[in-house]
Amino acid sequence: MIQQTLAPHESMELHEALNFKTLCLAKSKLMQGLVFDQDLKALMQKDVEQSIQSIAELQAIYARAPFQAPVPQSRPTPILN
Repeated sequence: MIQQTLAPHESMELHEALNFKTLCLAKSKLMQGLVFDQDLKALMQKDVEQSIQSIAELQAIYARAPFQAPVPQSRPTPILN
């Protein structure tokens, strides 16, 4: 079975999408502490959960890139307060 790899330009676009989703996740997590409306906070939490799932899916695709940066296993501790 031949394992398909991504073309270099596809790898770069995927890397950009992964960076963008990571930035969006960090921003949503940070802004949750500033929001007092419970409906908006719930919506932002849903966005965080979906972003985490999207990042995991993008990382799985990124494994097929011909070149890649290592994905760290540990994540930074989130700021809760």
